[in-house]
Amino acid sequence: MPSTASNRRRRHAPATTLKMSDWSSFEALDDDDNDLLIDNKDYAEENDSQEYKAQVGASLEPPEIDDPRIVDPIQVPAGSQLELDEDTVLGVMSAMRQELGTLFGYQAENRGVGITGGVDYVELDGPCVVVRLKGRFWHERTTVLSRVSNYLQQRIPEIIEVSVEDPWQLTNEANEVW
Repeated sequence: MPSTASNRRRRHAPATTLKMSDWSSFEALDDDDNDLLIDNKDYAEENDSQEYKAQVGASLEPPEIDDPRIVDPIQVPAGSQLELDEDTVLGVMSAMRQELGTLFGYQAENRGVGITGGVDYVELDGPCVVVRLKGRFWHERTTVLSRVSNYLQQRIPEIIEVSVEDPWQLTNEANEVW
């Protein structure tokens, strides 16, 4: 049995008060999530007819290409040896948007099933090409970037890497924002 002095100390020990946070200190934090526009449109289903998919897609705007320079598509087969410069990258990307059309929302049928994604050239950083992914993709965004990278590198072998300007563009969250 504990001593009497020990019992007295326990009886006279100050009570500890637990305080719960009211989260008021978090009001000052800037939350950019409120700025995101979530895509809540209704799209055609995978098993709908091609005509219906195209009809739904025709009601949606295709992704804009965010480069004011107009460059004709450079359509060359894989294994070509094109030189690395901005105009060549822009031309090959223009051809890629057509050839890999099912990845992107440039065609009405794709937009009809919710594929509204696009890819833009951002810059050439030495032998590295930086692109921007925007809109919704059917495939994972890392897969889209890999296909874009492969297409470019197969035609312009000097390209060492193709990356996105912001790693957030490769997230699932980015796929639901328009």
